[in-house]
Amino acid sequence: MNRKEVAIGIVQLSCTKEVNTNVQKTFELTQKAIRAGAKIVCLQELFYTQYFCQNIDPLHFEYAIELKHHIIEKFQILAQNTAATILLPIFEKRSVGIYHNTVIVISPSGTIQGLYRKMHIPDDPSFYEKYYFSPGDLGFPVFETPYAKIGVLICYDQWFPEAARLAALQGAEILFYPTAIGWWEKEPEEIYSSQLSAWKIMHQSHAIANNIFVVAVNRVGKEGELAFWGNSLVVSPFGEIIAQTSTTEEEFLVIMCDLSQIEYYRQQWPFFRDRRIEAYQDLVKRFGK
Repeated sequence: MNRKEVAIGIVQLSCTKEVNTNVQKTFELTQKAIRAGAKIVCLQELFYTQYFCQNIDPLHFEYAIELKHHIIEKFQILAQNTAATILLPIFEKRSVGIYHNTVIVISPSGTIQGLYRKMHIPDDPSFYEKYYFSPGDLGFPVFETPYAKIGVLICYDQWFPEAARLAALQGAEILFYPTAIGWWEKEPEEIYSSQLSAWKIMHQSHAIANNIFVVAVNRVGKEGELAFWGNSLVVSPFGEIIAQTSTTEEEFLVIMCDLSQIEYYRQQWPFFRDRRIEAYQDLVKRFGK
C-alpha cells in the first residue's frame, strides 16, 4: 500500500469580546501550525467572535462580514505566502437581511476557492442560530485542494449522517467540522461526560461508515452559560481517534493523515459496494409514511 500523506492543522482557542484580539491570536497559531508542516488548516466555528447565539440581540449582526473584508484578506495573504489551504469560518453578510454561518475555503494561491454555508441550523436554549443564520443553499460541496479532496460541514451538521454521506459520495477524503459546542451550565453535570462521549462517537461513526478522515475543531473557555469542551480531534477511516486536544487549553496540532488508508478500509469493509441505493427513497420523507 503506497502511502499518500497530508499534514492537517487544527487550531483550538478561547475567544474574548475583542474581535481584533481573537483574529490576531488565531492568526499566530495558524502561522505556527503551517510552520510545523500543516498543508490544510481548519479553524473553529465563528473564530473571531464569542459565540453570540446564546441570546437574541440585533446588535450581534454587527459581527457579520462580507467576503471582501480585511479579516479574510489577512488569511488570504497567509495562505498565498505559505501555499497552505485555510478553512476560515465566518459570520457571512451575504446581503442586507441575509446572513449565513459560512466556511471560506482559501486556496494556496490566496483566492477564495469556494464556500460552505451551514445547512442545519439549531434553535435551542443558548443556541438561537435560526435568528441569525439563513440555511445554506450550496448543498454539500467537495473541494479539490493540491493535498486532498475535502468536505466541510459545521457543528450542528455533525448530528446528521446524510450530510457526511453526501460529501463522501462526492469524493471527500477528509471531512472537516468547525465547531462551537460545550456544556450548558443549567444542565446537570452528571450528564456532561455522556454528552462529550456522544459527540466523539458521532464523529467516529462518520469516519467508519464512509471510511474517510474526520476532523472536528472546537473552542475552549467559558462564555455566558456555555463552557466549551475543546477535545478537537482527528479520526481515522476506521474510527480510531488518532489525535486529540485537551478540554481546556488553547493549542494547535499538526497530524499526518495517510489517505491511502481510505482505499484499504473500503476494500476490507466495502460499505459503499453493498449500499442498497434502490431501497433508500424514504430518506427524503420527513418521517414514516
